[in-house]
Amino acid sequence: MAGEKKFSSLLIHWYQEQKRALPWRETRDPYKIWLSEVILQQTRVNQGLPYYLKFVEKYPTVFDLASASEQEVLRLWQGLGYYSRARNLHLCSKTIVSDYNGIFPDNYKELLKLPGIGTYTAAAIASFAFSEAVPVVDGNVFRVLARHFGIDKDISAASSKIYFFDKASECIPENNPAVFNQAIMEFGALHCTPQKPKCDDCLLQKSCIAFNQQNQQAYPVKTQKGLIRKRYFYYIVFEKKGKLLLKQRGPKDIWQGLFDFYLIDTKRPTSFDSLCKVNPILKDLKMEEPSKIYKHVLSHQHLFARFLFVRLNANDLQNGLLQNDFDFYTKKQIEELPKPVLVSRYLEDRGFFKKL
Repeated sequence: MAGEKKFSSLLIHWYQEQKRALPWRETRDPYKIWLSEVILQQTRVNQGLPYYLKFVEKYPTVFDLASASEQEVLRLWQGLGYYSRARNLHLCSKTIVSDYNGIFPDNYKELLKLPGIGTYTAAAIASFAFSEAVPVVDGNVFRVLARHFGIDKDISAASSKIYFFDKASECIPENNPAVFNQAIMEFGALHCTPQKPKCDDCLLQKSCIAFNQQNQQAYPVKTQKGLIRKRYFYYIVFEKKGKLLLKQRGPKDIWQGLFDFYLIDTKRPTSFDSLCKVNPILKDLKMEEPSKIYKHVLSHQHLFARFLFVRLNANDLQNGLLQNDFDFYTKKQIEELPKPVLVSRYLEDRGFFKKL
């Protein structure tokens, strides 16, 4: 345990000198801490910070967030990706208001009962807001612990996550859990980085097993991800009298609850000419040249999208799509709708509205 205590004290010393000034570090408000942690999951700080500030401004309390519509929340979230986080955020706010009178539980075990709050987020709120000595274990923490203590367990395995949680629990000081948790995450983000860690200027050199073995890139051990799925999106953008036809996406796929155009989803590249020949909706319509290819990278999917603009006459498309949950929206309405980044990029490039 002496090694763990020394490790903790050195990290805290480093953090007090090197930490970034971030607004969620200046508060003990569990609502704001929770907001920041959800936003920063799978998101870099420089990308997440503007979203955090927008959410705090528009929804200063959990009551404000709970009273908003899901569509409003998704619109404000637009561009962050992983939209299930936004839906869980909204659901959790409603639960806190309805079941807890707007007051966050003040301990790790109770926080875990809230929808959308897992071990990492519960530990962050418990330690940062309520000084409970429970460790946060994210990607940065995995890396720092694995390298320093030479842990060769596969972090993809559930048993390994328990092992790392226990190791972090041995390191966390009872009297300073919040600072230690911030310190180890910050150290992983700024110093012990995945590529080119700053080992030559590291206060943990002497005790770091990975450094002394000169095999830093071997840690942490992680099973290779599965194959990336490629999808080819062909959007038909129907326009009539200045309005565009859109539909809200349903469950069981990406972008649930967001709005996009009529979509033909294929497994391999094809041409709009081929698609038009087999799709009766597209026959005898006035079409422009297809757009460029828009590429969008998700964690397990790569999307390649093209858009075909179709200008309709007054009598075109009276049935068909309109009976399938599609509707025409004005420019102002579309600006307010939550949309996939691909759709926003296309509309911005087309000059439909100003870039966000």
